[in-house]
Amino acid sequence: MSMKEQKKLILASSSPRRQELIQSLRLPFEIRVSDVNEDTEPGLSPQQVVEQLSSRKAGAVYELYKVEQPEGSEGVIIGSDTIVVLDSLVLGKPKDKQDAFLTLKRLQGRAHKVYSGVSCIDLRTGQELVSCQMVSVSMKALTDDQIERYIDTGEPMDKAGSYGIQGLGATLVERIEGDYFSVVGLPMSLLSDLLRRLGVAVI
Repeated sequence: MSMKEQKKLILASSSPRRQELIQSLRLPFEIRVSDVNEDTEPGLSPQQVVEQLSSRKAGAVYELYKVEQPEGSEGVIIGSDTIVVLDSLVLGKPKDKQDAFLTLKRLQGRAHKVYSGVSCIDLRTGQELVSCQMVSVSMKALTDDQIERYIDTGEPMDKAGSYGIQGLGATLVERIEGDYFSVVGLPMSLLSDLLRRLGVAVI
């Protein structure tokens, strides 16, 4: 049996964007949503926040599988978390349209950082690998009218930082420095490195 056939991927996320990216790996996978508290203690660095939350998401699904699956089951659980940071301020998903407007108003015409963490847990051994990537994103100068029209599309409402780079939000971004997929929500190159260390060869 090949390495690809031995271990399925188990994505601990309900994000359609992460699900599409996992599907692109062309490996057996399933989705198992982790319902965890995403609050973190104050004073953590952005890297610590996304790594802790990624680990918490993957860990919650790992605990479920330990109860449900026979001992020795093969698989790798993947948890991921992404935050947007501007001047040390973490910008999460908007609470409402007004919140989205204020966030995009802050971001327009400036550079901000996107941190994406990944946790991979081997289902059989319990070994966990956790890492993070940071990307710098520069956003165009935007008028209030442009921001309002974008918000009216509904796209910003479930996105950290109130924009989605893989959708219409791409038109707001002037440039990025780093891994595009980290901004989408799952750093694919980093993920493939972690998976390889756990015995899953993507290519």
